[in-house]
Amino acid sequence: MRSRRPLPSTRRTPANDSEALAIRVLSMAGGDRPVDAVLREELNPSKGVPRDVARNVARWVFRHHRWRGLLDTSKSWMEQLAEARELARRFDTQSNSFTKEDWARVVPEWVWDHVEVTIPWLMSLQREPLVWIRTRPGTAGELIGEMGDLDAPCEIAPDALVYEGPEDLFRSPQFHEGRFEVQDLTSQLVTLVADPKPGESWWDGCAGEGGKTVHLADLMQNKGVVWATDRAEWRLKTLRARAGRAGLFNIRWGVWQGGDDRPKGVSFDGVLIDAPCSGVGTWQRNPHARWTTTPRDVEELAARQLSLLRAGAAGLKSGGRLVYAVCTLTRMETTEVAKAFTAAQPDFEPLPVPPIFHWGAGAGGPPNQVHFWPQDWQGNGMFVATWRKRKS
Repeated sequence: MRSRRPLPSTRRTPANDSEALAIRVLSMAGGDRPVDAVLREELNPSKGVPRDVARNVARWVFRHHRWRGLLDTSKSWMEQLAEARELARRFDTQSNSFTKEDWARVVPEWVWDHVEVTIPWLMSLQREPLVWIRTRPGTAGELIGEMGDLDAPCEIAPDALVYEGPEDLFRSPQFHEGRFEVQDLTSQLVTLVADPKPGESWWDGCAGEGGKTVHLADLMQNKGVVWATDRAEWRLKTLRARAGRAGLFNIRWGVWQGGDDRPKGVSFDGVLIDAPCSGVGTWQRNPHARWTTTPRDVEELAARQLSLLRAGAAGLKSGGRLVYAVCTLTRMETTEVAKAFTAAQPDFEPLPVPPIFHWGAGAGGPPNQVHFWPQDWQGNGMFVATWRKRKS
């Protein structure tokens, strides 16, 4: 049984509505009610919370969890929020004033046994995340001219832009016209590594809400076919809405539980298994997840990932390409899964990832594997490994 944090006192009065609502969210979260779920519930537009207040509440709550390891949790919620604000200010102006011991406390202790922890990575977790979008292929310049507040900092991903404005992107006419998707940079890099070609057949085995599925279909110029499956049918409904908004009609979908119930009657040129994972790579964007993930989660997920990878590989045709991706950085879920798959599947050979993706902390290691570290790519941490099915 997990030990409970001491409940802070509620003395003193919040200074404004944003602070009061942030305290309410923090006090309600815990156990079976994760912070992001409580935020969605409390900031639901139906409750009439102004957008600027909702934005401030989310920022206060995430900042609290970002610096939680350095806070005095015996103090009131308001005092903790003030401490977190001061730590964030100090980080922005005097980051060298933090000691190695300070940095060690921004993640749980178990992480040091499971991840290649470095100070640059820990520092990256404390920065506010960038808002990345993906434009339709070849239209980035046009969108920059129309919307403004957009920058194109990554030559490897020419359709990836950073949004720096104050508006809600999901309310913009360009979004509703299907001209861009809100998608993290490293998620886009996974699909670029896969490198699907027009006219091919691809299977996105763990498609979720379809960010990579839609990107695959776009790169294939709406030709060929992309099968998208997930174990949760409600996620596929979001995927269908995305595909419809973008005018992509080469996508098929269905439920897949991870076994022999894969799409029948077709062998694929490429299979992408973007497997469920511990989400360590998202800890900059989702700082609350640092304090709920456990080593047992990592171990159980690694076994699931290997099972999904082997089941997905069975859908490939001779000479087909297999791409494994996870938004985590633990060894057990990344390099150890890749090593176990290679050892157990002699009919697959490692397929090198193009050298342009081997950069920064992700350089070195097997040529068919690459880590996208947040400190280098300014996005989520991701791991990608690729193989080719030997021709029979």
